[in-house]
Amino acid sequence: MSFTLAIVGRPNVGKSTLFNRLVGRRLALVDDQPGVTRDLREGEGKLGDIRFTVVDTAGLEDANDDSLQGRMRRLTERAVDMADICLFMIDARAGVTPTDEMFAEILRKRSDHVILAANKSEGSAADAGVIEAYSLGLGEPVRLSAEHGEGMNDLYSQLMPIADEYAKRAEANAPETDVTIDEDDDDAPRVPTAEKPLQIAVVGRPNAGKSTLINKILGEDRLLTGPEAGITRDAISLRINWNDTPTRIFDTAGMRKKAKVQEKLEKLSVSDGLRAVKFAEVVVVLLDAAIPFEQQDLRIADLAEREGRAVVVAVNKWDIEDDKQEKLKELKEEFARLLPQLRGAPLITVSAKTGRGLERLYAAIMKAHEVWNRRVPTAALNRWLTGMLEQHPPPAPQGKRIKLRYMTQAKTRPPGFVVMCSHPDKMPASYSRYLVNGLREDFDMPGTPIRLMLRGQSDKNPYKGKKKSGPSKLRKHLKPRAES
Repeated sequence: MSFTLAIVGRPNVGKSTLFNRLVGRRLALVDDQPGVTRDLREGEGKLGDIRFTVVDTAGLEDANDDSLQGRMRRLTERAVDMADICLFMIDARAGVTPTDEMFAEILRKRSDHVILAANKSEGSAADAGVIEAYSLGLGEPVRLSAEHGEGMNDLYSQLMPIADEYAKRAEANAPETDVTIDEDDDDAPRVPTAEKPLQIAVVGRPNAGKSTLINKILGEDRLLTGPEAGITRDAISLRINWNDTPTRIFDTAGMRKKAKVQEKLEKLSVSDGLRAVKFAEVVVVLLDAAIPFEQQDLRIADLAEREGRAVVVAVNKWDIEDDKQEKLKELKEEFARLLPQLRGAPLITVSAKTGRGLERLYAAIMKAHEVWNRRVPTAALNRWLTGMLEQHPPPAPQGKRIKLRYMTQAKTRPPGFVVMCSHPDKMPASYSRYLVNGLREDFDMPGTPIRLMLRGQSDKNPYKGKKKSGPSKLRKHLKPRAES
């Protein structure tokens, strides 16, 4: 049984920097301006031989209303209640502020284990702030520099007794289980497991309702939401069991047009979301029913297709739509016209506010994942290829006939096929599309990206250009001599 460590403190004291150091990767966005982190981000922390769950929180603000700062504070207080240990960080260079004193009082009441850390304490300029930290009444402060990695040994010494305590509890409560390891081929259809859950990324424009949708799937207000656009900044990953399917779902920052993204922080947020798309298996492109299929929505869907991910298009805020049948008909027509590369992909209407349509969304995601992992036998592919060639033979550019001889599936996730043919460089794109669309229809692979690769196979006669040797030469040597 591992323990949970929540890093709390005022904005801009270095919580996300320490989080990144403990997890060993740059997962949390870091910037000089205060208030970058808004949601709770979890990661697998490591310090020496201690393993634990570390939670990065939003900066504690003196706000209790329904403003953005107030909602952020309530989320952080929830993390404090859930965590086994709270690491309370102050800025040693700024010293102890009245806000620090107020939150130290709150932590004393709400948390059983509180470790005080004075960050940014490299150099003599921080000495006064470290001494002042004793006045908070939380014991001896750990002198840290999260940016430079100083003071990690002191933090380890503070965590070690608590880690030993939780390790003893884990040994006493550990049930006997038989663990089986799946050693199947990496290219085989994969069933999501607790070790390798189904990876889903929810992407879309700002204020489309991504965080609200994920909260409804989770059944709790785990992510920060509100009427303001652009609340989410980090790509937050959450592990859940969705209808008994182990799942890791990524909430991403809203993606605006590239020309409108000017601030460095928003650029970092968008790049974090793009990274989540690359790690995902299924990408849910969330649209706003009031303004669906805007140019940016099309770019986002096209990006997911180019990355080779299974795509599900979900239209949110369906509960406020009046003429649902007519609107759905328009949406399907626009989808087929504007996104031909995702032909057959599921289009699901949902309401993140009420939860309607979530079962249909789950079914569409599982179907898209199954198609994304599909493998077609080589014999069936070549029988299909023969029929396609008879129905519509390939063209003969410049009088050179293109012969398609053999076809096989090279990979899955997404399905990739190789066709051995003559003159692959002369194959028109229209004929490749004809084959891809045929694969979609005949092997039931709607919506998923399909990769078709053409490889050359020589048409040359292996004996062409070689000198003849045989009866003609023998005859020459066997000519009868002239009589003398």
